Amino acid sequence: MKKLKEIDISQVKSYSIRDRRSKVDLGQLAKIIKPGSSLAQFLYSLPRTLKVNDLFSLAQAVRKARSRGRPVIVMMGAHPIKCGLSPVLIDLMDQGYITHLATNGAGAIHDFEMACWGKTSEDVAAGLEDGSFGMARETADGINGVIKAASLCRMGYGQALGQYLTGIRAKYQKFSLLAACSRNGIPVTVHVAVGTDIINQHPSYDGAAAGDCSARDFRILAQSVTKLPGGVVINIGSTVIMPEVFLKTLTVARNLGHKARDFTTANFDMIQHYRPNLNVVSRPTQSGGRGYSFTGHHEIMLPLLAALIKQPDKK
Repeated sequence: MKKLKEIDISQVKSYSIRDRRSKVDLGQLAKIIKPGSSLAQFLYSLPRTLKVNDLFSLAQAVRKARSRGRPVIVMMGAHPIKCGLSPVLIDLMDQGYITHLATNGAGAIHDFEMACWGKTSEDVAAGLEDGSFGMARETADGINGVIKAASLCRMGYGQALGQYLTGIRAKYQKFSLLAACSRNGIPVTVHVAVGTDIINQHPSYDGAAAGDCSARDFRILAQSVTKLPGGVVINIGSTVIMPEVFLKTLTVARNLGHKARDFTTANFDMIQHYRPNLNVVSRPTQSGGRGYSFTGHHEIMLPLLAALIKQPDKK
């Protein structure tokens, strides 16, 4: 066989590693944690690379936004509630770090059940077999009744539920995001779709009332979005509803002449999906700002973020 020609590398140019810019050095390595170490020591023991740097940067953006009076909007599905994270988010509200909470219909349902009965999340597979899935009458009749009244009063979906829970002094309201928003005067909006929630299955459901209240919440969220320059938007586990709603509210804000640009966004999910990464992370920040994506279980990632937000920058 004919011998193939090889390139001659004897004259390649090299340089000293001392002159090279490196991405990782000793200062970025993880530190060993000793038994009995504090939370702060643990946080600052993490390797300062890649997603750890991003998480620190996001926490810093939240603190900076609030110190300057800029909004921090948290959007979420129902899963953070089912993961037991309501106390973490409520604490951030109480500390002034969250200025608007937006969720979907399922988020409102699980929060309502937690507030009233201290439990939520049924066995869907078992209930589906005999047609009992989602048929708890207290949940459906309670929420549907509030929303019917709220529509008559021209009130938003989230505000109505929050005021109702605090008004009746729901037994477990201290674990309720809706109630916490009501107590703190924080806008809470619920963005529903027709046919996606268990309360849609009941005779007490009024689609016109639900649509009216949720449409009002869309406009309330859009108003919060107008104040976004220098602020932060965080999406937790909503893969369709909240990313789509956010993109439309951002369009409305910009269409009306508001400078809703130059803000920070982040998406937290166990699997990264198309819509959140386009509609939350990249598209809204393409002309200014910064977007982050974090992959991991909510019950681990959200407490980490909350701890970093509440931890002052290390001097």
